[in-house]
Amino acid sequence: MDPNLFKGNLDLIVLSVLEGGERYGLEINKEVNARTGGYLTLNAGSLYPALHRLERAGWVGAEERTPPRGGPKVRYYTLTLSGRAELERRRAAYNSFDHALRALW
Repeated sequence: MDPNLFKGNLDLIVLSVLEGGERYGLEINKEVNARTGGYLTLNAGSLYPALHRLERAGWVGAEERTPPRGGPKVRYYTLTLSGRAELERRRAAYNSFDHALRALW
């Protein structure tokens, strides 16, 4: 996979996963991997900076707490209302771009 395609769509990928409900980082990675049949895997070096960027933008909220399985506290991320609006905006933009490329092919 072209890393530029991945990097340019990382926020869309993360927002899409969070649309399904709150997750902590490892859960986000597992969900992306499962839903793409292993095609996409997020590493900590790209996932957590993206989550922090999305949080600063107000599109993702975060809360630190102990997971149900126990163990140390983890940071759970949720999609905010403005995050849902941004997700829809990005999906529309991506779909338009995809449609244009397919017309060329």
